[in-house]
Amino acid sequence: MHSTKRLIPLLLLVGVACGRGTGGSPTCGIALLAGPALITSQLANARAVLTDPPRGIPDSLPAFVIQLQKNDRGAVIVSRDAEGKISMQFRGPAFPPRGYGLLVVDDTSQRATGVLILDQEEPANHPSIGTIVGGGTALNLYGVRVDWVSVNNPRCPLFGGPASQTS
Repeated sequence: MHSTKRLIPLLLLVGVACGRGTGGSPTCGIALLAGPALITSQLANARAVLTDPPRGIPDSLPAFVIQLQKNDRGAVIVSRDAEGKISMQFRGPAFPPRGYGLLVVDDTSQRATGVLILDQEEPANHPSIGTIVGGGTALNLYGVRVDWVSVNNPRCPLFGGPASQTS
């Protein structure tokens, strides 16, 4: 039942994705539905969950906000605190009032590819690797390693193009 709750917001992506800069492509709609679902499902794989912030994170990453009513893209500006935890500042529209951030790391290259910001219940029993802030809201940040090639369609990139610093 818990995984069904996670899929509800993702199912709403289909309608949005099929008409958003994809030329109405059903393939892109499915890719924007399947990618986040596959990524968040990795939270159930203890070996894929990051317990510490990864090294080598760029100063800016693309972000994809998944909400019940609206999905949008933005960017995060990355910094670290004295303890090495990641602190991200979201730039863009539609930051959710609740939920969590999920740093996505390619398990082959160990490169951070972007951040999903999800308007849903936080994963239970996982260590936070930092925070992501948008407006006056701070959400916990978690991290997961994925086989990036299998969760991202290059014709319809999950995180769009390079990170932009939209405000």
